[in-house]
Amino acid sequence: MEWSLLITVFVIGLVGSFVSGLVGIGGAIVNYPMVLYIPPLLGFAGFSAHAAAGIVAVQVFVASFGGVWGYRKGNYLHKKLILYMGISVLLGSLLGGFGASYLSEKVVNIVYGVLALIAVAMMFIPTPEEEEESDHPDFNKWIASISAFLVGIGAGIVGAGGAFLLVPIMLSILHIPTRMTIASSLAITFISSIGAVTGKLFSGDIPIMPALAIGIASIITSQLGAEAGKKANTKVLQTILAVLIIGTAIKIWWDILF
Repeated sequence: MEWSLLITVFVIGLVGSFVSGLVGIGGAIVNYPMVLYIPPLLGFAGFSAHAAAGIVAVQVFVASFGGVWGYRKGNYLHKKLILYMGISVLLGSLLGGFGASYLSEKVVNIVYGVLALIAVAMMFIPTPEEEEESDHPDFNKWIASISAFLVGIGAGIVGAGGAFLLVPIMLSILHIPTRMTIASSLAITFISSIGAVTGKLFSGDIPIMPALAIGIASIITSQLGAEAGKKANTKVLQTILAVLIIGTAIKIWWDILF
């Protein structure tokens, strides 16, 4: 494999992992379209949808772990929420990761596009007034568990951790404070990514060298993003996430339909 292609994947990983730590997502919402579309634009052969999903699964695994490590010293991790949603999303992502090998590339992209559309819709659900960040609010355990399981299935198919859906669920439905949502979603995403990576390893959808390149990049910048996220205005973080999701949804559906 060309070194120039590996360097391109490495740079993509640097950008996506910083955003991952900043807004509390694994980075798939950013990296999947970047890995899929940027190499062909630069003249490389590019990756299939299955290979891109496999590469991104590794990036999400490393970046989400780095992001959680960056938040470990604060009071931001909601352990009970992480337990309920983490177990559910892991089961779902294992199912989705194994099942993805039976789907066509177009179906994988459609699943990604549907997830992005749902996330866009959820970003417009009004969120309650911000609570004290030190609180660990109670939540509906059934809604948390079932929604995480369903997100895990879709996320496992496209190699994501599902945080771009989990974040709006936690903010708008479970009413978790923003910074706690960001930290906890990274922990849940890390658990989810274990299932996604496992499924894609067994299905042979992870190109080793590009996955290593994006993994190393994720180690470098994911904690930097988490540190920046601690200091940034929460409304700004929500706006950044909304713009990323909307832009990606438009691009994916444009390619599917036209």
